[in-house]
Amino acid sequence: MASSLRNETDMNETDVVIIGAGHNGLTCAAYLAMAGLRVKVVERRKVVGGAAVTEEFHPGFRNSVAAYTVSLLNPKVIADLGLAEHGLRIVERRAQNFLPSPDGSHLLTGEGRTTESVARLSAHDAEEIGIFSRQLEAIADVLRQFVLRAPPNIVEGFGADAFREAFNALGSANLLRKLSLEQQRDLLDLFTRSAGEMLDERFENDLVKALFGFDAIVGNYASPYAAGSAYVMLHHAFGEVNGKKGVWGHAVGGMGAITQAMAAAARAHGAEIELEAGVREVMVENGRATGVVLNNGTTIRARYVAANVNPKLLYTRLMPAGALAPEFLQRMSRWRNGSGTFRMNVALSALPSFTALPGPGDHLTAGIIIAPDLGYMDRAWLDARSFGWSREPVVEVLIPSTLDDSLAPAGQHVASLFCQHVAPELPDGKSWDDHRDEVADLMIATVDRYAPGFAASVLGRQVLSPLDLEREFGLLGGDIFHGALTLNQLFSARPMLGHADYRGPLKGLYHCGSGAHPGGGVTGAPGHNAAQAILADHRSLFAKR
Repeated sequence: MASSLRNETDMNETDVVIIGAGHNGLTCAAYLAMAGLRVKVVERRKVVGGAAVTEEFHPGFRNSVAAYTVSLLNPKVIADLGLAEHGLRIVERRAQNFLPSPDGSHLLTGEGRTTESVARLSAHDAEEIGIFSRQLEAIADVLRQFVLRAPPNIVEGFGADAFREAFNALGSANLLRKLSLEQQRDLLDLFTRSAGEMLDERFENDLVKALFGFDAIVGNYASPYAAGSAYVMLHHAFGEVNGKKGVWGHAVGGMGAITQAMAAAARAHGAEIELEAGVREVMVENGRATGVVLNNGTTIRARYVAANVNPKLLYTRLMPAGALAPEFLQRMSRWRNGSGTFRMNVALSALPSFTALPGPGDHLTAGIIIAPDLGYMDRAWLDARSFGWSREPVVEVLIPSTLDDSLAPAGQHVASLFCQHVAPELPDGKSWDDHRDEVADLMIATVDRYAPGFAASVLGRQVLSPLDLEREFGLLGGDIFHGALTLNQLFSARPMLGHADYRGPLKGLYHCGSGAHPGGGVTGAPGHNAAQAILADHRSLFAKR
């Protein structure tokens, strides 16, 4: 198959040029190269990986810089690209989540732990959590089948495209028919209702509600009581690690180990990756994308251009004037970004000890969620909206060195702090550059209230405000998902009705990043799906010759 798709050399330097060597761009490149196409990936930074990279941030201490934990990475992508053969190893958390409360109680979840821990808090919730988790899992099982396929695309007219999309819609409907009527009602609730309402209806205990509520607001600049936040909760239920559904893990060597393995897989099949090669503009000729112009003025001509960047960045910053229909450009200018995320890495002289569960233990391998109730999360969002950042922030602490001793010197540790809520843009014209350290101090102090001595153990830190995330990784507004996971930006509307099939408004232009279905997280799915669209068009083009 590979040789059948490689075509005679022509005026194009390559078959496909991919903008951005983040994990989806690398996934797309690997699939296309495996199919025999000539592929060149251009990356603005000095290293592949986008937001999934590992760097030394303090002498002797390494950690995942932005993306920091593994669950959503698709098993088919792992297998097809042979990532294990290229060195990727994922270890599971020994406990899944640990939620300490100011009153000294706590919740600890994971295999063989959850029911007993919940029962100490509420007998009702101990029974209900299993029912609720099974309901989420049943829906997630069906929706997982949508992850590696394009959603039905809305097209005009009655041509071949409309015929193709009618079959796609029929296939999607057949998948949904696997859900019972009651499950379909639950699915509608999950797409439209707030997580807070649903959790208040099901559970009594605040920590149990917070366990699920955190998934509804992580990377989502919204209250857990915002309509549609339940879908973000469901989105985080799609994952699995080493064949175990709903489990979270750590890539040995940090998240950069994932993208280094992807780059190795792509290169092994002939893909070229050029670093320090930022794109200034997409070349457009006669209504078709024909390549890119780099920041240094170099041009790269290609049959197909695939963009692994936020779609708003692509269409408002990288397209030549007049290339797009005004109504398309106007709508894309309203693409909503902003995760409310503040990201930190800290070097620690010792492990923290939490008042609610002192000393070492498996709970320190878990995702440690500092947000004891839904009201706390709601106030955090309201505070950020009015003040610029929450003065009682939501913080998830992960200590990957408890699972991977290569990240820190012996006896010392690294921790990731994934902090919510902060305003993507501060009010009153204030700059994140002037308030970054102030907010970083607040985040550390917040953890210290639950684990006294934590602040004193910090040897060094790396701090990334929303503005830093945008400047460093192209995450507009610090948006880790390349666009909010709201109902008007999901499925057939991601990134816009009429372009859910990974094809842009110009011939030869494709979306292969998280701004396309199924959305954000380190999944590889948009890269996989975009590659299938490019290959389908390539086969069709040469079948006509």
